[in-house]
Amino acid sequence: METTLRATTGSGHGRTIAILAEYDALPEIGHACGHNIIATVGVGAFLALHALYERDPAAVPGTVVLLGTPAEEGHSGKEVMARAGAFDGIEAAIMVHGYGYDCADQVWLGRRLLKVTYSGVAAHASAQPFMGRNALDASNLFYQGLGLLRQQMPPISRLHAVITDGGTRPSIITESATVQCYVRSKFPETLKELSDRVEDAAKGAALMTGTGVRVDWDDHPPSLPVRTNLALTARWAEHEQTRGRQPLPAGVLDESIAASTDFGNVSYRIPGIHPLIKTADAEVALHTREFAAAAKTPAAESAALDGAYGLACTALDFLADDALAAAVTDEFARDGGAIDVEHFFD
Repeated sequence: METTLRATTGSGHGRTIAILAEYDALPEIGHACGHNIIATVGVGAFLALHALYERDPAAVPGTVVLLGTPAEEGHSGKEVMARAGAFDGIEAAIMVHGYGYDCADQVWLGRRLLKVTYSGVAAHASAQPFMGRNALDASNLFYQGLGLLRQQMPPISRLHAVITDGGTRPSIITESATVQCYVRSKFPETLKELSDRVEDAAKGAALMTGTGVRVDWDDHPPSLPVRTNLALTARWAEHEQTRGRQPLPAGVLDESIAASTDFGNVSYRIPGIHPLIKTADAEVALHTREFAAAAKTPAAESAALDGAYGLACTALDFLADDALAAAVTDEFARDGGAIDVEHFFD
């Protein structure tokens, strides 16, 4: 990743934790996901710990790594970094995301990208329609099949699609058509199962129309759901309470308010947390112009300071508190430990 960065501080002896400074933006509307705040929080926490280390090296008994993690929006920069070894030797990773609430733990769905290309046979739509095989019909059947599939999938799973290419003229039987689809689910296992069912629907539409079909998964590596480490999250919440915030525990906010992030791929390799900090009013949604405007207000600046404080203290706790570190490690093992993220969907 050409635009990533890595910096370290601390004694170099003992445990190692990474603070992630995630940066990205959205076309035309800028920081509508608040990455300016996310990155600032991560850098601020790291600089605070570095300043502490320079004053008293013994006060930071371990290594703190600042990782700049670009390309999260619609991509999976952290997975690309992980495959190149960016998280090797790191025992935990922490970051914080802006939101309409202070929330210690909220659902983040895994996400896969699918492109389905149907190949038909062109023909005159009036004179000889029976000579053709309609790729647009196949796309339509697949799109309708996704709608019907929603009735038999977990309520928290998500399917959304768009037909990006559906022909050129009404008078020509469409020879080629393309559907792009996002598949999301709460657990890696349900995401894998749902992916198989979506692929079956894509191929079934081709059978019904006599067209050819090409299924291409994950132009960018897929994102797994976030697996939150509750021991680390509890420390984050304690430190935010000293700043006057009251982070909501898991289950308070409706889990249907769920998006996706490539931090999930990190959380299935090593223990991690991805809490939310209030930077906007609760009714302001992510990925809107209103959220982008809220990301440069005094409230957002306060969130950046409080978030940096919380991450710095949580990182220091992990390095200095043997009981906490053991609890973090034990919980990660009980939850299934590390999985082979890169090959999970093979």
